[in-house]
Amino acid sequence: MRILQITPGAGGMYCGNCFRDNALVAALRKLGHDAVFVPMYLPMRLDEEDQSAGAPIFFSGINVYLGQKSPVFRKAPGWLRGLLSSPGLLKLAGSKAAKTRATDVGEMTISMLRGEEGNQARDLEEMIGWFRSQPPLDVICLSNALMVGMARRMKAELRAPIVCYLQGEDAFLDSFPDEFRKPTWQLLAERCRDVDLFVAPSRYFADVMSRRLSGSAEKMQVVYNGINPEGYSPAATAPSPPVIGYFARMCREKGLDTLVEAYILLRKRDRIKHVKLHVGGGCGPSDEPFVADLRKNLASAGVLQDVQFFPNLERGPKQEFLRSLSVMSVPALYGEAFGLYVIEALASGVPVVQPEVAAFPELIAATGGGRLCAPGNAAALADTLEQVLADPKMAQKMGQKGRQAVLARFTSEHMAREIAEVCGTLIAAKAAR
Repeated sequence: MRILQITPGAGGMYCGNCFRDNALVAALRKLGHDAVFVPMYLPMRLDEEDQSAGAPIFFSGINVYLGQKSPVFRKAPGWLRGLLSSPGLLKLAGSKAAKTRATDVGEMTISMLRGEEGNQARDLEEMIGWFRSQPPLDVICLSNALMVGMARRMKAELRAPIVCYLQGEDAFLDSFPDEFRKPTWQLLAERCRDVDLFVAPSRYFADVMSRRLSGSAEKMQVVYNGINPEGYSPAATAPSPPVIGYFARMCREKGLDTLVEAYILLRKRDRIKHVKLHVGGGCGPSDEPFVADLRKNLASAGVLQDVQFFPNLERGPKQEFLRSLSVMSVPALYGEAFGLYVIEALASGVPVVQPEVAAFPELIAATGGGRLCAPGNAAALADTLEQVLADPKMAQKMGQKGRQAVLARFTSEHMAREIAEVCGTLIAAKAAR
């Protein structure tokens, strides 16, 4: 099959969706499929070989922004648009952190969802024109539902069914100001009618989006996210003293402040002697004030010397980081659609403690690799972490069980086989019509 995967790049930021899609394309190619991977907006920052290397970046982030702001720029000459789409310039733009007004984000999202009727219609036609010059596609896969504005026009011109992955769009859209939230959801529901099949990363999120996008339940499938397991392995010996870990973006939404509060409680109780805290993950300029406040809290509690921060790790150092842990927790406050970090920890033989919300109960039940606790409650988190750390043999068994489950069900190869089956079904249905 010739499968097109379109994924928005995040520039200098680490993006779990980019990691997932890149691993998926690599696995599809290993299975013998002709998988085409193209980025949108900005280059992707990845921790494995970039499967989009050599492909053009469509919907150049600079052109998209200027086209949104200026009707005059929408008629700009092609040479200027080409210049502003150069990978070097986009990489530079992506490395610059800027605060974007909620109004700008809302307006841009609505425009993109309008597709051929939006301010980026020219970008859409340029992308379709490029694909007309390529061999025919069997299936088009969109990385998330915020891209469905392209579906109607792409189906009409490229004659291929559309698969749309769902990746936690609800939290993003629900953060919009009131003036944008309702109309954006309404437009999303309308444009989702052009999608042939949705793929959710968990049963939890499939149910959430089936409710939010009325009429989509019959087009919903669940395929768990997967990782390339190469390089993930348990430590030869358990860390001593024990180490609590966190690996995700260093922000309030992922619950890092709750984990820090739980760690301070554990240190005050002093039942787990000399326990340390290691914090890893993405940390951009917008996250640094939050992290600075956490450092102050840890210093005030007299425990900062036993806490280490590991920002923006590449793949190898990330795997070493995970092996250094006794237990990991990312007590996210919002409705996490999956949580790739859970699978990465378990692949390293590290048990997890997660809040009993969103996709986490589903992942813990599917892997047996951890414990659940009350959400948003630092004392409950401290209690559960203490229980795991107090019984190293039990923790080791959970880690082993979780790793076995990941290798059996949560690899990129397993994910690719299921996605290929989904795509094959759509192609067969199209041929039968």
